[in-house]
Amino acid sequence: MAIDQERLQHFMGRMVGEFGAVASAALILLGDKLGLYRAMAGRGPMTSAELATRTGMTERYLREWLAAQAAAGFLEYTPATKTYELQAEQALCFADDSSPVFIPGFFQVCESMFCDLPILEAAFRSGKGVGWHEHNHALFHGTERFFRPGYAANLVSAWIPALEGVEAKLKSGVSVADVGCGHGASTVLMAQAYPDSTFVGFDYHEPSIRRARDAAEKAGVADRTRFEVAAAKDFPGHNYQLVTFFDCLHDMGDPIGAAAHVRQSLSPDGTWMIVEPFANDQTEDNLNPVGRIFYAASTMICTPASLSQDGQMGLGAQAGEARLKDVVSKGGFSHFRRATETPFNLVLEARI
Repeated sequence: MAIDQERLQHFMGRMVGEFGAVASAALILLGDKLGLYRAMAGRGPMTSAELATRTGMTERYLREWLAAQAAAGFLEYTPATKTYELQAEQALCFADDSSPVFIPGFFQVCESMFCDLPILEAAFRSGKGVGWHEHNHALFHGTERFFRPGYAANLVSAWIPALEGVEAKLKSGVSVADVGCGHGASTVLMAQAYPDSTFVGFDYHEPSIRRARDAAEKAGVADRTRFEVAAAKDFPGHNYQLVTFFDCLHDMGDPIGAAAHVRQSLSPDGTWMIVEPFANDQTEDNLNPVGRIFYAASTMICTPASLSQDGQMGLGAQAGEARLKDVVSKGGFSHFRRATETPFNLVLEARI
């Protein structure tokens, strides 16, 4: 096969960028876990020695870490003073976990991907699934930290108001089920915003439920929020005015069965809110930076999770609105629409 040398060189130049991105991921994790970004936030220019004094870390390690961060463009370096600065915009991304652009949680998810390579390699060969509970614990913490900023920025301010009549019900006081709640970030946010309503979070992963209970206690909403171990096809309760699924429907082996169970659990005038990763319906329309992230996560996490469960539908994180509508309709819902969206999410509304 003839080789186009110019094309090869261009591709290898791009690969150099990929090398740096992958190598930097571990350093971002270190900076987050050791509190280095937080120690630099709002402090102005610092030398490696000053950062060592502030954090109690070894200066020689910090000197190399700081240089790598500057080379990546994550810090600003001033040669004359040999100082490094985490600027305000960078601090929002690396040091402030309440920021809507806080990103270290994503790198924890990537940590899990690398740790889980042996079981994924075996799954590729055997065709067996890999359950959520089988992954490295970094996945559970990283997922919550990655998704929570987006939920905090959008859930109460934009997503719920985009649903027909739901916000008024929540303000007056109704019963809500949050299915696939994980560590309870979405449940707690709703409970904080709507104190007259009651919330119950369900997840089949017991360690996550324990974490969610702790989160509700710390947030001061345990009086109106509870968490139970249950799966999407058999969670208890009836006459919910709102059932929510945040970034989890595509992970289910039998999402149609889950949809049918949601229908049974809703009140006749209730609403099912489905938040899913943003995706177009055709593969070629998802071959972009966002699709790249979601296809990667879907390969390592979402599709294996579905294939580990009864049904094995394997929707994947880039299912798209048309396939999701088909699932919801087969579950017994007659009304389905896209209520709103962000670059990373589709917010879908279903009613009986």
